Amino acid sequence: MSGPLGSHGRRSVGERNSRRAATCPASSYNDLVGRPGFDAAVAGAGPAGSVAALVLARGGAKVALVDKAGFPRDKACGDLLGPRGVQLLEDLGLTQHATPHLGVGDMVVLGPTGGKALLRARAGSTYPGQGWASPRWTFDNWLRQAALDAGAEPVRARARGVAPGGVRLEDDRILPADIVIGADGANSAIAASAGLLDPTRVMWGFAVRAYLDAPVDVPVISFWDPTPGRGFPGYGWIFPLADGRANAGLGVGAGTDRRRGAQATRQLDAFLAHLGSVGLLEQVPSRFERLGGWLKMGMVGTTPAVGNVLLVGDSAGLVNPLQGEGIADAMASAVAAAQAILAGPGSAATTYTTHLRDRYLAYHSANASLHRCVLDRPRLVSALGRALTAPGVGRAVGGAWALYWNDLLDGAAPGIDSRLGRLASLAMQTATSHGASRRWLSDALRAPQG
Repeated sequence: MSGPLGSHGRRSVGERNSRRAATCPASSYNDLVGRPGFDAAVAGAGPAGSVAALVLARGGAKVALVDKAGFPRDKACGDLLGPRGVQLLEDLGLTQHATPHLGVGDMVVLGPTGGKALLRARAGSTYPGQGWASPRWTFDNWLRQAALDAGAEPVRARARGVAPGGVRLEDDRILPADIVIGADGANSAIAASAGLLDPTRVMWGFAVRAYLDAPVDVPVISFWDPTPGRGFPGYGWIFPLADGRANAGLGVGAGTDRRRGAQATRQLDAFLAHLGSVGLLEQVPSRFERLGGWLKMGMVGTTPAVGNVLLVGDSAGLVNPLQGEGIADAMASAVAAAQAILAGPGSAATTYTTHLRDRYLAYHSANASLHRCVLDRPRLVSALGRALTAPGVGRAVGGAWALYWNDLLDGAAPGIDSRLGRLASLAMQTATSHGASRRWLSDALRAPQG
């Protein structure tokens, strides 16, 4: 491989044989600096990074999987994986020895005044009719171990950014690699150091969650009015877990002003009290541990690839701007990036960016525009929540809403729900065709030149 990060004169990825399984403990970078370099260094061992490393290692690449944390480690998340993510794990042959999880299907949306909509889970031609609930503590550790078993080499270190020749680590030493995949989350040092971030455009979100000893039958999304008639600029949730506990949390849209993220943390107690008042919690805990994290939504503000640097998952802003799920798209982008590298590292950035444009531009640009539109309009947020969960409305639109909300229209089973969902999609595309988010993303997803 060659490019801005240099070449170490080794055989190309396509010429390598698959490596033996690697289950060794994580190397420190002191053990690696000065040794022959890697075909690829993946910064971040969350779902995106581990899947990228897995696919690359299976393809014969010599891969370093870099993360500052010891595993297992916790991560703020709603802990739900959508149907496309489940299908991807099946396609990778990982579900036969899956991490412990709870299969989840239908979801209930609760409106500000107690109205309900049932979002039914329906299998499509390209995905199953259920998702998974699995704590990130176990889910991420399972995927990382699968990558190591495929031959990726673990490196325990903090990635500070890209540098000529590889990845710059915590004391300015360089981990040599021909190509770098940034999978280091919303606050990606790889994205920032490679000049792939426009902080004036990024759509930030912040979510905080707590684990509660509470039985939950089905996942519930709650549109909540902390003040009557003025909706919270995001939503809350309470989801079941396989061990009988619940994951409850609150996510807020922050736009470009990250100071707004504190709103979710400040109001979590009040939201849990609301869950108690509507009968979703039998007992509201007086004390609980909470964990929060940033989201970078809708791909806006991030250029996904240039030269020998590719961003995947949260690093690329691949979080659904409507409902905040990111794991499925994180893993899908990781597969696409790894396959682009294996097909030809010299053109990987172009191949990968073209894929993202074809797959995500329409959905993310339209719904990023919707997200921006409602963010500072609490009365509109409340009105939408009330309307969509009004008696009769939820039943009529719930199936189409589930498909559109979860980006499941492509591959959906034929029927009235998919037809209504496609009409909604067409309306959104038309309404936002000249919006700023569409223009920015269209430019950012042009195939890079070199």
